[in-house]
Amino acid sequence: MNERNTHDDSPSASRATQAHASVYTDGTIRLTMAQALVRYLAAQRVASEDGHGVELLFGGVFAIFGHGNVAGIGEALYQHRGALPTLRAHNEQAMAHSAIAYAKAHFRRRMMAVTTSIGPGATNLLTAAALAHVNRLPVLLLPGDIFVSRAPDPVLQQLEDFSDGGVSANDAFKPLSRYFDRIVHPAQLLSALPRAIRVLTDAALCGPVTLALPQDVQAQAWDFPADFFAPRVVRFHASAPRSDDIDAACARLQHAKRPLIVAGGGVLYSRAADALHRFASAHGVPVAETQAGKSSLAWNDPLNTGALGVTGSPAANALAHDADCVLALGTRLQDFTTGSNTLFTQADVIAINANGFDALKHHGFVVEADVKLALDALAGPLQGWHADRTWTARAHKLAAGWRDTVHTLTHAPQREAVLPYEGDVIGAVQRSSAHSATDDIVVCAAGTLPADLHKLWRAGRPGAYHVEYGYSCMGYEIAGGLGVKLARPEREVIVILGDGSYLMLNSEIASSVMLGAKLIIVVLDNRGFGCINRLQQACGGAPFNNLLDDCVHAPEGVPRIDFAAHARALGAQAEHAGNLAELEAALQRARAASRTYVISIDTDPARTTEDGGWWWEVAVPEVSARSEVRAARAEYDAQLAARAAPPAAPASSASPATSQGNDQE
Repeated sequence: MNERNTHDDSPSASRATQAHASVYTDGTIRLTMAQALVRYLAAQRVASEDGHGVELLFGGVFAIFGHGNVAGIGEALYQHRGALPTLRAHNEQAMAHSAIAYAKAHFRRRMMAVTTSIGPGATNLLTAAALAHVNRLPVLLLPGDIFVSRAPDPVLQQLEDFSDGGVSANDAFKPLSRYFDRIVHPAQLLSALPRAIRVLTDAALCGPVTLALPQDVQAQAWDFPADFFAPRVVRFHASAPRSDDIDAACARLQHAKRPLIVAGGGVLYSRAADALHRFASAHGVPVAETQAGKSSLAWNDPLNTGALGVTGSPAANALAHDADCVLALGTRLQDFTTGSNTLFTQADVIAINANGFDALKHHGFVVEADVKLALDALAGPLQGWHADRTWTARAHKLAAGWRDTVHTLTHAPQREAVLPYEGDVIGAVQRSSAHSATDDIVVCAAGTLPADLHKLWRAGRPGAYHVEYGYSCMGYEIAGGLGVKLARPEREVIVILGDGSYLMLNSEIASSVMLGAKLIIVVLDNRGFGCINRLQQACGGAPFNNLLDDCVHAPEGVPRIDFAAHARALGAQAEHAGNLAELEAALQRARAASRTYVISIDTDPARTTEDGGWWWEVAVPEVSARSEVRAARAEYDAQLAARAAPPAAPASSASPATSQGNDQE
């Protein structure tokens, strides 16, 4: 790969006939654009997690080949298949989900690339691009693109814009990418690739990068500087806090009597879990976790009050409602966390976030910085400061009480002829392993399950809870589980999802079998979109088009879907559990299995965990013939009026009407 060619005076036109990947005496190497791109990716390194040695920044490239990428980037990936693995998938959106999950499981320190053909192969990535953007997760998208030469015009699958000849379908990625570039000449890689890596490894910029690759340019050769491909260890960028911001934050905290920490995903991505534990313990500050931040603190830590917000625990929400200061760490403070801006309106908010845009939410005081660096900076000036002792004692009591409630909810005996619900299944999964609190990783995305998992899953260490809830994307679950397993092969990865999500995107079961990446997949069959059905009725609507029985169907009735048989057809082992006891027995067989194991169980579409929760704003029609809708609108108006009113004095326990779930399951 580093041969030195002796023909130092050879013109570029003749170099294509000389030795493959030779370095010339002028310090250049002749490669196609695609070969150069892949060679550059394979050269990027990152310090290993144990601090000893380095490993590839890119764990591999997911690829579905087609016209527009098979001849160019496909050939380049083949050349580097030993250094940069190429993984075959079955659905473009799914493989991008897998790549995103891989990065999330590595706390954004390692990542993957994804390549597709032009046309539908490329546009199938759009949902995943939006998901990565919302969740601030790195993924490199490499869709094929139309000919720059426009010699074949229009080429197969080309989208034509009647007013702009330079537009292709890939322009749809522009609002969904943190950085977008179309490579129309090989030399552009010299600037585009370093920019891409910077975005992918910068805490403030992090998100999807799209490099659109016209198929003729992929095959075009150019003399690249050889040192461009020298292996290098990537540095991750995160800003340190300004001293004046730390001073101001300390002043605000020192005036606080009832502080609360909101731990978001930034705690995990900055590897600040230990710093969080030290800070909370030293100052007696209770901690509540967002969906992205859950597992920042061990579930049995005395100051971990559990999930916050619409899907939150009664302990965390009661403290949030009464807190006089909220220290928001690495969170966007989206509506599920803040109860649509009704949960801690009385509190002084200090937002620490590497991304200033995210820190500006909820009108808080902004400390634009890496969470770990900020917590370390606060430690010295705050030495000796402690939350009000009665507040800390109350937090301990509420947290302990909630842990007892979780145990009760997840160990309830199944009643005869009563279908189990999500909490029952979560309990069965955790009971199936004596080490589940520390070893298992649960993966989920949409429906009621994220609400119940947020409350009930006992995460023993960072990363044990992997729920995609920024975009709440149905179909992420199985594909995401595959990405997590590729990132953490030593851990048991358990995907829990509803029948709706399973039917929406299940193809990567076959990929997991093919790659030897064993998953345990538990399918809760409630015969439809149970979560959104409940939300529909909570807004006064009639049950309609969500549960299968409430949908238009043929005279023969709705289908009875055998999920176990379907999973076996994809190569997995599978079975149907008739009750919780059978589920627990099946889980033991699944844990002992050597390949992906799918278990389905019938569940109740109406039940959910009633404990906790908070109001969530869902607009209800102002006019309707249904009295139920009119009543729901009156309640909605009352909540809007309450939010607009000045904050009331803190009460010992207050909780507006709850509304749980934000998507179909």
